[in-house]
Amino acid sequence: MAEIILEGITKRYPDGGVAVKDVDLHIQDGEFVILVGPSGCGKSTTLNMIAGLEDITEGTLRIGDQVVNDKAPKDRDIAMVFQSYALYPHMSVRDNMGFALRLAKADKDTIRSKVEEAARFLDLTEHLDRKPANLSGGQRQRVAMGRAIVRNPKAFLMDEPLSNLDAKLRVQMRTQISRLQQRLGTTTVYVTHDQTEAMTLGDRVVVLRNGVVQQVGTPQHLYDEPRNLFVAGFIGSPAMNFLRATLEGNSLRTSLGALPLDDRARQALERQNAPRELIVGFRPEDFEDASLVDAAHDPSAFTLTATVDVLESVGSDVYAYFTEEAGPATSETLEELAADSGLKDTGSARPPIVTRLNAATRAREGQPIELWLNTKNAHIFDPASGVNLTHPEDADRP
Repeated sequence: MAEIILEGITKRYPDGGVAVKDVDLHIQDGEFVILVGPSGCGKSTTLNMIAGLEDITEGTLRIGDQVVNDKAPKDRDIAMVFQSYALYPHMSVRDNMGFALRLAKADKDTIRSKVEEAARFLDLTEHLDRKPANLSGGQRQRVAMGRAIVRNPKAFLMDEPLSNLDAKLRVQMRTQISRLQQRLGTTTVYVTHDQTEAMTLGDRVVVLRNGVVQQVGTPQHLYDEPRNLFVAGFIGSPAMNFLRATLEGNSLRTSLGALPLDDRARQALERQNAPRELIVGFRPEDFEDASLVDAAHDPSAFTLTATVDVLESVGSDVYAYFTEEAGPATSETLEELAADSGLKDTGSARPPIVTRLNAATRAREGQPIELWLNTKNAHIFDPASGVNLTHPEDADRP
């Protein structure tokens, strides 16, 4: 096991294109760190530079107490698990898992012991003599993980290992990977496009955009205090709702009405000399069926009436969608997020407002409903810079 330190890591291609720019990241010994972001953001390139599969243009990479910029992948003592299982089809599970040890000229007893121990942990013992073709997708991925485990490396590097699995298997494998990492305590760097995986697996999450680190923090910190518009829109499912807003005294004028500002938000905007035109964001859970909320004595209470377009019941909650009257908030960042999420492909020019309501809601499709909005949880952004003005203390954090 070892810490991994990236200092000013940059990847520049011969044509001048920059895939990763000036990444500084200190991954602690035994830590589980997730690299997440849209396609092309540089997360896999960063992982490949750690592995030695991509050359580093600038910066210093340390694994343990060694600078490894010029070391070959085989000399870095890391193990990778890829999206494709990369198993040898003509070999049994046992031979696939022990192949790297045989290359390292380990003795037969050591290979057998390590393979059988990993197989017991991964529930593969009864499959050791099968070929990959006779295994399910989840079992093949466990074999690939077992091949990494038996080497007892300093670090695991995982590049979207679950993306080829169906939804149910992904949930099961997430749990197994989490248990595996906790049991082994091996430093792990995990790349994913799926922010749900990022939120449920990592000790810390690194959000990347266009090769630049946007924010690093625990999953809950990124969710509660996103540093900018991009992180706010990328982290969270369903995504945060964004509205145009105009600052008028102690309130924000929006298409939903004049939303009151609490003292914290008002003082933050004053300190930063906020522009008059802003973007305000609310999580779906900031809304509730007003008939289920006692907001009579809450000075920040705000209610609105909306006509429900679509209802989705998931048992414990109900998602209610409605369309605001005015046009949506617009910015380059929001357009990028819409393209990444596939919203642009639907042809919808006006994304709906998504609310997460108690299952006891009286909401009905096509009918008006009175909604309560918790304005204390408002995230207010500068449209030009994308900075979250309600959390200025994060402005200088990586």
